[in-house]
Amino acid sequence: MSSIIRPSDTIIQSPYQANITTPDWMINAMEKVMQFYVDRNLRLDTVSAEMMPAPVEGKKYMLYAHVPFCHTLCSYCTFHRFLFNEDKARRYFVSLRKEMDMVKNLGYDFESMYIGGGTTTVLEDELARTIEHAKTLFPNIKEVSCESDPQHLDSPGFKQLEGLVDRMSIGVQSFNDDILAMTDRIEKFGTGQQTFDKIMAAKELFPIINVDLIFGFRGQTDEVIQHDLDMASKLDPRQITTYPLMITHQTRKSVKGKLAAPHGDMARQYRQILNTLNGQYTQLSGWAFGKAQNEGFDEYVIDYDEYLGVGSGSFSFLNDTLYVNTFSLKKYQERIANGKMGVEQQKQYGKKEVMQYRFLLGMFSGRLSRKYFRETFGVNLDIALFKEMASMRAIGAIKNDPNDPDNLIWTDNGKMMGLLMMKEFYSGMDNVRAQLRKPLQAADM
Repeated sequence: MSSIIRPSDTIIQSPYQANITTPDWMINAMEKVMQFYVDRNLRLDTVSAEMMPAPVEGKKYMLYAHVPFCHTLCSYCTFHRFLFNEDKARRYFVSLRKEMDMVKNLGYDFESMYIGGGTTTVLEDELARTIEHAKTLFPNIKEVSCESDPQHLDSPGFKQLEGLVDRMSIGVQSFNDDILAMTDRIEKFGTGQQTFDKIMAAKELFPIINVDLIFGFRGQTDEVIQHDLDMASKLDPRQITTYPLMITHQTRKSVKGKLAAPHGDMARQYRQILNTLNGQYTQLSGWAFGKAQNEGFDEYVIDYDEYLGVGSGSFSFLNDTLYVNTFSLKKYQERIANGKMGVEQQKQYGKKEVMQYRFLLGMFSGRLSRKYFRETFGVNLDIALFKEMASMRAIGAIKNDPNDPDNLIWTDNGKMMGLLMMKEFYSGMDNVRAQLRKPLQAADM
């Protein structure tokens, strides 16, 4: 199959023409505003916690499980992860399943499960056993989403996940060998063509394959971006996600000026992405595209207002409170062995802060709704978040739907702003993770 589908083959381009008119100075200003709110609201002024709260009747929850192991550590990533050690990883999966038992005993049930990392597929047999255990505990789980990298797609154990995982997201980042070499990925995962061939072979295993790409790398010209999008399109996956490269305080030295493209390239590259993928795919969020409308995708926080995380370094958002599990592997194992959950800290947010968070998610997903804010918070969105709404209107990010007064139409400027806002939020979360990892000693890893 790979001998037939090659990068030189012609892709029919979408007739879509993105209308992003936001000037660079406005993008820079919005980033600074977002950085202010992120720094203020993601401060680590948490208090200790011993146990998750019980579920609230009538609410829908999503289960998140974190697998903090990778065979290699990418310099631009600050997700919570450790170098893979098989003995530690196997003990960890056992503890992960025990923590799920504790969640069940609290009375929780879930409709969806997302497994993130790290690299979730470092031990396919343990991962399969963990998913089976979750489905036994929580029989209402209808979909399981999981992440992997190209290295594991052709491993003998990978097929164990067939029938267990509904959506497999594969971190490609780029099909361009120069970009892969610059980010040290060729030696780890192979060339762009080898990755392409592995994904093509693995497509039949899962109902949904998602191809993750990153834009904003140094040397990623229009031609390179187009090559990446064309290669992804030829795979014809159910989903394609195009993340902007994120620079955090922790990755600034390794990324800015070395891996990152000039800041002004972002809008131009994003316009190219919109023009290429819209028409072939439905845009699900600022950076996710799918074959079907509203199908599950990476940003699970959009579809579920509340979610519970298990595993070292996982986050939960329950009853307007953020819960953080210990980032120490040693402490996590000790807590589980002593019959305690992994949660270690909590921070409660006020109504205004939660509304601003939901506003961010609404802008990112194109689902900003007056009805949602009225029914969830009992407020008039235009009044309660006057400054936020006024600024989005002023830059042409949103406009009223003439057919539905509750609905707000998401423009191309709005897509750009939503992507920018979510990028800054994720960068802030990465800074939080880095701060939580900083005190760890060798014994904790």
